[in-house]
Amino acid sequence: MPARKSFLSPLRHPVYRSIWSASIASNLGGLIQGVGAAWMMASISQSENMVALVQASTTLPLMLFSLVSGAIADNYDRRRVMLTAQVFMFATSVLLTACAYFGLVTPWLLLFFTFLIGSGTALNNPSWQASVGDMVPREDLPGAVSLNSVGFNITRSVGPAIGGMIVAAAGAAAAFAANAVSYFALVSALYRWQPDIPERTLPREALGQAISAGLRYVAMSPNLGKVLFRGFVFGLTASAVLALLPVVARDLVGGGALTYGVMLGAFGAGAIAGALANSRLRENLTSEDIVRCAFAGFALSAAVIGVSTHAVLTCLALLLAGACWVLALSLFNTVVQLSTPRWVVGRALSLYQTATFGGMAAGSWIWGVMAESQGVTDAFFASSLLMVVGVAIGLWLPMPAFASLDLDPLNRFNEPPLRLDIRPRSGPIVIQIDYEIADEDLPEFLRLMVERRRIRIRDGARNWALMRDLENPDIWTETYHTPTWVEYVRHNQRRTKADADTTDRLLALHKGASTPRVHRMIERQAIPPADDVFHKTHVDPH
Repeated sequence: MPARKSFLSPLRHPVYRSIWSASIASNLGGLIQGVGAAWMMASISQSENMVALVQASTTLPLMLFSLVSGAIADNYDRRRVMLTAQVFMFATSVLLTACAYFGLVTPWLLLFFTFLIGSGTALNNPSWQASVGDMVPREDLPGAVSLNSVGFNITRSVGPAIGGMIVAAAGAAAAFAANAVSYFALVSALYRWQPDIPERTLPREALGQAISAGLRYVAMSPNLGKVLFRGFVFGLTASAVLALLPVVARDLVGGGALTYGVMLGAFGAGAIAGALANSRLRENLTSEDIVRCAFAGFALSAAVIGVSTHAVLTCLALLLAGACWVLALSLFNTVVQLSTPRWVVGRALSLYQTATFGGMAAGSWIWGVMAESQGVTDAFFASSLLMVVGVAIGLWLPMPAFASLDLDPLNRFNEPPLRLDIRPRSGPIVIQIDYEIADEDLPEFLRLMVERRRIRIRDGARNWALMRDLENPDIWTETYHTPTWVEYVRHNQRRTKADADTTDRLLALHKGASTPRVHRMIERQAIPPADDVFHKTHVDPH
């Protein structure tokens, strides 16, 4: 049995260590800014819904723009994408600081600025998460994901308290200025990083095609679908705690900005404990066990927070909530990364992010409206009840186990020499593969073809079909289309080593003297244009 890797082993890699350290400073500034924005809204508006919308305006861009950002992350230099996002957020923070300093901030203007900062985060996150696999080897990836959670939650445990002190002492404008300064370390670390980017042998996918490919891959990957749905439910239900925490600090506990910061610090401290326990829990529990515990623990925390009027009791409940938060979200992230090949990992992560943060954005709005109409306590009880439902969902859609598949490129495909001179964009291309299968092997052949169809469509094939020769029933023909020749090449290059088993078993069933015959054809329309056939005026000679 291999020796258990140290929790800190990803920090052995200098690039990861540098960017991870710099991201801590950036996260610290972001949390200070979040405290300033939430407390400023609580100060300039008495509406619980407007306070909850601060959380919603930060998470809504993660739902709206993440898929586009994921396609960008998979098709462009991720380092440059992250630099662009960081500089954009810096500029937005400077403008927000200026507006707050001169007293120009209104509730809707504050939501606009937090939406812009959330948009920068939406652009940055898929590239950052996908880049982790470029900074550490695959065996260190789960530890790196957990360390990212630890780094963020180290800042969460102290950042809000620092933010509360800054707001109490110098006002929200000072908190916004601190956030602007915090971007410098990460921008510097990203600027120094020179990743080894593989040379592209194919043209870059168009943005629309890249998005479609990501959607298709996830749609044809059942395990990813389970993760996305559970992430959405968790975000929808758990968002009540963070969205309504300013109201809890102000109304239920009767505190101020510092109290709110301390409560967020308790949540962050719990999250650190959860991240530190993550590795051991993964060794002893299934992924479904961990998710159920996270839902159940968060349900208990929300119920306690909804009735507590004592800051100490509320902070104890927030410790449990923070641990459950990081256990669930880091597990979702790890499963997505380990279940996805590198060519589409940014898009898969962005879809996970869209589902989870979309749930958070919707939940923040729902719980804010409910708190304003029914009361804060009722809103927390309702969210707690739905979290219990989230536990029961595991009976219907259990989480997949941690993947151990080898998702490196298979690299068996060699572009064939063609006698017909075609361009990369020539098409449509029609592929036919002939197999000769004995009757006794048909059940196994048909079972493998079900998996073959899923892999083909997942990797970009269209109009897949399986046909049997009526005159020679032993001959079966697999056929599919791709829009262009370059998409045919791209389709074959997407095959992973984990897919090789299906291919090898199909080849073993083929009883022909040579390998299955592959026909590569370009589709041509032989029928005259419609105008020539149907729209000419025909004169009857009689």
